[in-house]
Amino acid sequence: MMGLAMTDVSIGHARVSAAAGVIDSQNNVLAWILASAAMLLALMAPALWNGFPLIFPDTGGYLDRPILGTLGMGRSALYGLFLYTSVAFSFWPNAVLQSALMVWLIVLTMRGHGLGGRPWLALGIVAMLTVCTSLPWFSGQLIPDILFPAAVLALYLLSFRNEWLARWERFILAAVIVFTIPSHMAAAGMCVAVIAALWLLARFKPLELPKPRLWCAAGSVAAGIALCPISNLAITGNFAFTPGGSSFLFGRLIEDGIVARYLGEDCPDASLRLCDYKATLPEDADGWLWDGDSPFRKLGDWKGFRAEERAITRATLERYPLMHASTAIVAAVTQFFTFRTEVGVEDNAPTVNMFAGHFPQLFAQFMRARQQAERFDVAPLNYLHVPVAALAVAGLVLALLFRRRLKIAPEAAALCLVILLALAANAAICGVFSHPVDRYQSRVVLLAPLAMALLIAQRRRANQTVLGPPAI
Repeated sequence: MMGLAMTDVSIGHARVSAAAGVIDSQNNVLAWILASAAMLLALMAPALWNGFPLIFPDTGGYLDRPILGTLGMGRSALYGLFLYTSVAFSFWPNAVLQSALMVWLIVLTMRGHGLGGRPWLALGIVAMLTVCTSLPWFSGQLIPDILFPAAVLALYLLSFRNEWLARWERFILAAVIVFTIPSHMAAAGMCVAVIAALWLLARFKPLELPKPRLWCAAGSVAAGIALCPISNLAITGNFAFTPGGSSFLFGRLIEDGIVARYLGEDCPDASLRLCDYKATLPEDADGWLWDGDSPFRKLGDWKGFRAEERAITRATLERYPLMHASTAIVAAVTQFFTFRTEVGVEDNAPTVNMFAGHFPQLFAQFMRARQQAERFDVAPLNYLHVPVAALAVAGLVLALLFRRRLKIAPEAAALCLVILLALAANAAICGVFSHPVDRYQSRVVLLAPLAMALLIAQRRRANQTVLGPPAI
């Protein structure tokens, strides 16, 4: 009888434990649902407040590509097609997908650092990033800039946390990289530079980093590069990379005075059509590239002026190599430290005109948005965003220098390194081959506060493990 009673008690305890486990599981699922919804809303907040997904002067150029079936200078046809698929829904699915992607990547990165299963911590980190960085202003904006930080996190996870990932997670991370590269050619350079640097640094033993598994990340980058001309062929009928790289570089040479020096020495020259405009050269790259009255436009844009701009670029490289080197270094360093949050409000005429011509059914709604109707200013945000980003970047450097003393986990040190490499590569590519612009670095620097938040969370968890539960 006693044995039967003990059996009944054991069965009762098992049933209670099972019921408690089911309740805990249900509560955890509910917590994740609530936290995920809150994180998504947080990243969508600027767009929702605006009343329409945020736009940029470049947005219209991307949308023109699938509509006109032509290549455009620095405007990806693939990303334009991505936007065009949601015209019927006022582009909200694009903003939601971009925001949801960043939420998923942040949660996945947390899991890779031993911080998984903590929905409220994830919400806290996303809330911090929403307030303290440019993240929500990019995730809700109709340009491919948000894909830069997404690609960096995907590269890190595939390289250093590969064994923690499910097969479907690896597939999506690879797809993020593959889609990012043809969406913006600068991303190709950044990703290639990060992969190459990791391959070299893996042989530098003093770093004591986990050995990266680069085959999957490198394969994804290669597939993304291959997709560039293939996607352009499918959408525009042109098997070519997105054009304009040499034109952006020429714009910086205009801004840095290299072209003016060359024309001053060689003009008049019947072979140089630009000599006719020597006295009216714009002072900056934007004026050269985008002003409707610019000599660049009058000489045929990237198609008509391409041969001459390349010839001048080659000639100046041969004649002024030190000037080229010094201005390139200054541009790269300047870009590294130029990362204020900015949103286009004054110069959106190209996109406004594009909406008026191609999407009249959306135009009234589009023009009612605060961005067009009120032309709000986000500059005050930089009183917070700039110091937070600067301190976080400094924190990344210190974390790598003093990782042993601070007992920083190897995977956390690897994340800090990948972000710093991405920041350096992005600054060099954008600063040298275009010109320093806040937006170019702001879209990547937002990862630095994320890494610092993960370091702090890991340290707190380690301290709690050492101290144990509080005494009763």
